[in-house]
Formats: sequence, C-alpha cells, structure tokens
Amino acid sequence: MNQAKRQSRKLGWRFVVFAVVVIFVFLALLRNLWVDVYFIPSESMEPLLLSGDRVLVSRTSFAGSPIERGDVVVFDGRGSFTPLNSGTGPVAEGIIGAGQWLGLVPNNNIYVKRVLGVAGDTVKCCTDGGLLEINGVPVSESYLYPGDEPSALNFEVTVPQGKLWLMGDHRNVSLDSRSLLGAPGGGLISTTKVIGSPFATVWPLGRLHVIDSDTRLP
Repeated sequence: MNQAKRQSRKLGWRFVVFAVVVIFVFLALLRNLWVDVYFIPSESMEPLLLSGDRVLVSRTSFAGSPIERGDVVVFDGRGSFTPLNSGTGPVAEGIIGAGQWLGLVPNNNIYVKRVLGVAGDTVKCCTDGGLLEINGVPVSESYLYPGDEPSALNFEVTVPQGKLWLMGDHRNVSLDSRSLLGAPGGGLISTTKVIGSPFATVWPLGRLHVIDSDTRLP
C-alpha cells in the first residue's frame, strides 16, 4: 500500500512538471508569434502611455498591411537607439531577461514611438506656424502632450526605403529619431526592427483599457 502511494505521488509530481512545461512552451509560442507584453519605462509617449504601464503588443499588426504614418509601434532599438551589446554578462542578462519576459522589468532595448515618416516622405519641423510638416503639408498633432511643441529642434529628413522616422508624443522628454540625427543612420529605424503595435494596457488595474492609437496623418 505504501509503495502504491509513493508511485502515485511520483506520478503526481511528474504530471505537475509536465503541465508547467506545456504551459511555458504555449506562452513562449504565444508571445513570440502573436501577443507579447512590455513594460513602459518612461514618459516619452504620454499621455497615450504612462511610465509603469504594462501593455499587450500584437506581433501581427502589420502582417497584412504596411506601417502607416500615425501608427504607434514597438521596436527593437539595438544598433540604433541602444548599443548592440549590453555587456552585462550572461548571468545578469539571464536574470534581467527573465524579469523582462514577465513584464516586471523594463527592456532597455525596446522602444515605443509614433511613426511620423515612412519611405519616400519628407518630414520637416517646423513651419512658420510652428507645426510639423509632412510632404509639404502642415500637420496638427492632437496626440501631443499638453503644452509640448512639435519639436524644439529644427530638422528636415527624407525617409529612404525600408526605414521609418519615429517620434514620441511627449516631445519635450522623448529620445527619438531627432536625437540621432548626427549618428550613423541619421535617426532612421529599419522596418525589420518593428515588433508590433500596442493594443491594450493591462497593468496597473486602474489603467486597464484598450489603447486607441488609430491616428492617420496626411
């Protein structure tokens, strides 16, 4: 009888381990193919996204349609916004990576910005009226953080094929394409670096809502 109990317990533990592995594999597939979660570490996309928000990101947002002006995108900034190698070591990177995977720790290589220029566009700031100009058309940006101007830095860029010009909604505090004008690549981000688009805030609970970022620009 005691032996039967021991075998039953052993089978029980094996089942638990098997179930945990299956759940982990399912979540890994889900997050790598369809929906991921990211921690918002800064105020650069306020008022749309707040520092500390955890957002769900659709990895299939642009599977059947191109990225357009006005889209909010999550992208990998390595090689452009951040260095290719963090150099923290495999153990530290593993611990940090686990926290990032759980959405508990911000991923310093991942950014969220708004697309202001796609291939072929000429983006300029600012007009005599203080507005951003895209292909010669002044743009009124209703999503900007209250009190922010479109840009304190004057610039004019033409976006080549396969690239994007990205800016934060809270322009006064945003590290974005403007900050890299003198760097290799001129602040332009490759479309291949885009992970997807945020569609819902899931934490904190008081911020639980669907993200309305559907803004089309001329």
